[in-house]
Amino acid sequence: MRLFDNQNGSQARNLFPSLWTNQEELERATTSCLTRVFLRMFAALLVTAAAAFAVVDSAILQELIYSSIYVFYGIIIAEIILVIAISSLINRMSVITANLLFFLYAILNGLTLSVIFFVYDIGVIFHAFAVSALMFAAMALYGTITRRDLTSIGSICVMGLFGIIIASIINMLFFRDQTLSMVITYVGVLVFVGLTAYDTQRIKRMLKDANASSKLDAIQRISVMGALILYLDFINLFLKILRILGRRR
Repeated sequence: MRLFDNQNGSQARNLFPSLWTNQEELERATTSCLTRVFLRMFAALLVTAAAAFAVVDSAILQELIYSSIYVFYGIIIAEIILVIAISSLINRMSVITANLLFFLYAILNGLTLSVIFFVYDIGVIFHAFAVSALMFAAMALYGTITRRDLTSIGSICVMGLFGIIIASIINMLFFRDQTLSMVITYVGVLVFVGLTAYDTQRIKRMLKDANASSKLDAIQRISVMGALILYLDFINLFLKILRILGRRR
């Protein structure tokens, strides 16, 4: 007895993209899953933008968020907790819960990122966003299509990330040197450009393995985690570019 007849075969393959009979079809299924990762990431960016614009347009929200430093930094701490929770508990929580927490994080991030509209000119913000989007898209495409193993580049970028975090803290506490701060910012751009390519390739490989093993639940979880990782890459790249291009009000 045939598993699928001709009429239902295509529908079944849409539901179970791992049931491919050759490498070419497996690649197409993986690319389709990766596309959904980027769509989820893009949706989160839209949610973040909407939350930020809501704060800009609402005096009540501005008063609520900026009236107390404890509220502002409390939101930032909540964001950190959400990222840790999603990253460490992704295999224990339902996919719906993971998605809800991801978009909750996007909302909270929008609330805190709204501060840039009070610091930088709107034209500079959109310019930085456009530049960041182009750089991100180029590196994500490279990470998707290249056959080169980017693991070594990813390792260097991860070490560079820890380096700029430590250097930023030291500079903030002891030196407060603007030149050093800008050097750290430029290095940060290189780090997140490299991480974008590396993370895209890593997510694609994870999706491919899950597809090949018919692990549909794993595909959904990887999609959420992958969207969060790429979202963080983009936001950090955008903030670095904004600092470089930025003209303060």
